[in-house]
Amino acid sequence: MPECYVVVDLEMTGLRARTDRILEIGGVKVEKGRENRTFHRMVNPRMELPEEITLLTGITGEMAREGCETEEAVKAFQEFAEGAPLVGHNILFDYSFLKQHIANSGGTFEKEGIDTLKLARKFLPEAEKKTLDYLCEFLQIPRSRNHRALEDAKATAELFRYLQERFEAQEPESFRPRPLLYKVKKQGPASSRQKKHLEELARWHNIKLQVELDSLTRNEASRITDRILAAYGKIPE
Repeated sequence: MPECYVVVDLEMTGLRARTDRILEIGGVKVEKGRENRTFHRMVNPRMELPEEITLLTGITGEMAREGCETEEAVKAFQEFAEGAPLVGHNILFDYSFLKQHIANSGGTFEKEGIDTLKLARKFLPEAEKKTLDYLCEFLQIPRSRNHRALEDAKATAELFRYLQERFEAQEPESFRPRPLLYKVKKQGPASSRQKKHLEELARWHNIKLQVELDSLTRNEASRITDRILAAYGKIPE
């Protein structure tokens, strides 16, 4: 196990890295077994938050609008985690969002990681569920708030420490960082023509768009346009 690693947790607007957006990033840097630094950024996703996300996280639209730009948050996290493997509960899920955004910005993000979800499935068969919520209750890991990035990162760090202390000596290979494999394709920004067409459609059909036009990728703009056309039809000529 490396002497330094970064535990990460993200909150998002949905479940798909290719179509949904980062809402919050939390991280804990652990060095020689001790928490050294923490990282937190609230992110403005440039869209209206789905009601279910606010109910789950407690993050309101007003809170999100006060957040920083996604590019700023992700770049700061890259610097925070530089040279260290990542640890997370279902780590590939969080990693996929980070990698997709970095790819959209023209960068790369190749990391190794350790998944506490996989470790829990292997070493805690007595736990009825393996969600972070359940495991925190099962192992009495304190959290002041659920489904907030930094609090969940801290809880995951405690879960990982628990697993390390009890199981790493007997099976060290399970605690070795491995390459995180997730393929991404860069998504370019929506063209001026796409944004103009979408704006005209929304105006004609009296629809309030739930996302800022300038934040759209080409694929997003196409999907939203297709949904409007399917539901309301074209603008009459």
